[in-house]
Amino acid sequence: MPELPEVETTRKGLASAFVGKMITGLIVRRDGLRYPFPQDFDSIIGTKVTEIRRRAKYLLIDLDDGRVLLSHLGMSGRYSLINGQDIAGFSGQEVETGTYTSGKYADVEASKYGSRTGFSGKHDHFELQFEDGSIAIYTDPRRFGIVKLFNSEEEEIQPLLEILGPEPFEDWNAKLLARKFSRKTTSVKVAILDQRVVVGVGNIYACEALFAAKINPTTRACDLVNKSGAPSKKLESFVDEIKSVLERALAAGGSTLNDFAAVDGTLGYFPHQFNVYGREGHPCKAQNCDRLIERIQQGGRSTFLCPKCQS
Repeated sequence: MPELPEVETTRKGLASAFVGKMITGLIVRRDGLRYPFPQDFDSIIGTKVTEIRRRAKYLLIDLDDGRVLLSHLGMSGRYSLINGQDIAGFSGQEVETGTYTSGKYADVEASKYGSRTGFSGKHDHFELQFEDGSIAIYTDPRRFGIVKLFNSEEEEIQPLLEILGPEPFEDWNAKLLARKFSRKTTSVKVAILDQRVVVGVGNIYACEALFAAKINPTTRACDLVNKSGAPSKKLESFVDEIKSVLERALAAGGSTLNDFAAVDGTLGYFPHQFNVYGREGHPCKAQNCDRLIERIQQGGRSTFLCPKCQS
């Protein structure tokens, strides 16, 4: 599943390409993903993108008519950008803006840009066209993505957004996490994945941060909080390592495991820095450690750890 670094990488790519440009066309190839597409999805045609923000793992595309187009990449979603010259290369003809129109799902053929987006275009579920002739194609093999459209003044009461915890790069710190963890008897690994505690820390980066902080993933969250309610040294280290691993992942363009790629098709190279995630049976990278990385199940997800470094 794309996590915070992958979503932020996507946001930066989309923002650099489309902020300030008008949406001139829309192709929709199915009736929805995890939820149905907005009934008035095609009403975004003629609006201009003023900003593209990220909240947790959600992309928020601000339009100049005061509405927000929300997009969540789900488990396998990604956007691909194709400029006007590339489109002309596919068709062998010059491209005119406004040539795309919203269509009924059964009447719209599969995307002809499948060589760029993968899966022969059969999982290219919608395309946005912009005034300069470029397009953004949303591809999602597992179809767990989300698209919503709402007025900006309703953002704070959106059910998908109002429950979210703080962003890890803002004023979030060990004291705030200690308050959330003080009564949690679940494991620290499961607790940190709760988006009400802090957003964007997905399975990959939780495993890596726990290893760096030398915390066993099965440790109860409350056991990392002192009796006074203050964070323990371990918890302070964990917060520092979460921020560090997310920053390094952002610098590397995120993590490409199966489907993720940046909007220009480049892959995320953070997997080259993995210490534990996906390394079951491989030697621990820590100096003077002779143990192999193990995998356990927690909350229906795989957790990777070193039994010696994280004892």
